[in-house]
Amino acid sequence: MQTISMTFLWTDIMVYLLVTVIVVSVVYIASREHLLAPWRSVFKRRLGMAAFMVLLVYVCIGLLDSIHYTRGDNPEIISLFDDIVVDLRTQEEKSYSAPFATHLFAKEMIELADGSTIRDYPRLQYGGAHLKNPQAEKSTDILKRSVNAVINGLLVWLLLMSLMLAILARRTALRWHEVAGIIWRGEGEYPWKVMAVTLSVITILIFLFTGLAGHYHVLGTDKIGQDVLYQSLKSIRTGLVIGTLTTLFMLPIAISLGIMAGYFRGWVDDVIQYLYTTLNSIPGVLLIAAAVLMLQVYMSNNPDQFGDISSRADARLLFLCLILGITSWTGLCRLLRGEAMKISQVEYIQAATAFGVKHLRIISRHILPNVMHIVLISIVLDFSGLVLAEAVLSYVGVGVDPSTNSWGNMINGARLEMAREPMVWWSLVAAFGFMFLLVLAANLFSDAVRDAFDPRVQRRG
Repeated sequence: MQTISMTFLWTDIMVYLLVTVIVVSVVYIASREHLLAPWRSVFKRRLGMAAFMVLLVYVCIGLLDSIHYTRGDNPEIISLFDDIVVDLRTQEEKSYSAPFATHLFAKEMIELADGSTIRDYPRLQYGGAHLKNPQAEKSTDILKRSVNAVINGLLVWLLLMSLMLAILARRTALRWHEVAGIIWRGEGEYPWKVMAVTLSVITILIFLFTGLAGHYHVLGTDKIGQDVLYQSLKSIRTGLVIGTLTTLFMLPIAISLGIMAGYFRGWVDDVIQYLYTTLNSIPGVLLIAAAVLMLQVYMSNNPDQFGDISSRADARLLFLCLILGITSWTGLCRLLRGEAMKISQVEYIQAATAFGVKHLRIISRHILPNVMHIVLISIVLDFSGLVLAEAVLSYVGVGVDPSTNSWGNMINGARLEMAREPMVWWSLVAAFGFMFLLVLAANLFSDAVRDAFDPRVQRRG
């Protein structure tokens, strides 16, 4: 049996730290009703609940892809997600193939059994290899496997729904059919019907991809024969890391400087305003490009500090998060400055100052809790922007390392093939589809969070 050695990349450590912070925050919020009430309002919204479930699928894939290790004497670093989708990772073709294709996309010279050669489309090594006559059998085989996958997905969904009904029946002291009627009529406190429909779609899609991906390249292959579905799923971790770790780097700077500028005013406010005004005057893309180029020069001059390709790519990803955090804190800082300036004029703050209460205690006990709704709203709103920023930066060549799976790298590689005849379109469509779904879910969830936490919206309600 091969030994497994855990490997902790820098981004893995940061992801584990972020998960720990989130778990501690959830436990803390769950024990305090005044903090729990707005979150209940978030999940009472239909779009908020549906978007949260989609985001949960993305997060689960990202977490599975953040558990890295090496096996035996093989120095290659793989993740737990790589082992789960081992067929997608290992079944590489020679070059391009279209979705559900059984032959390569371009013609090649094929040597026949009698020694003669013809120019034709070669059979794929893995895609549709189980078919003896692809032209006659492929459509029927895909339909059969799709129907089986849908049936299996519905069975699993029914099992999950039965478990949910049992939990709700126990909590409400009602019978199963009564709880099912409440869910069907949409009369519950939470949108259980929306959750059930979303769960059914997610479950069926998972079983469809799982049932078909082992026998076909569902989204085709790229120039070097890698499965596009595998690349799209692996890019989820990169998008989540960019969106979350950048926030982790940005928050301490924005919160501390924004509150200090609004609370202390005077020369402190002038210095902080000068700082973020100067930073805003520098084009962000040029600043990021300069920082990434400096990192590349440092890596080239110090190759011994980066053991392998994975460590090198991970260091560049972490550095990109740091640079994006440094360049994106100014907007939140301005908002917090204005809010802190307003709160500092409230009577109880002035009374605390007159009684000699220390500034640090006033900030931590009175000002910081009153601006956290702005911080939370900014986090969820900025997440989708950061995911799109990674795609743009990778497209112009100053994003993540080319060896890192990301939607930006997929789009950058696909743009060179758009002029082919016939056109190679599936890499671009796959990257756009996965990124669009993540950004759409993040935006819908952020709208629900904003409506629940924004005091102005609550007053209008």
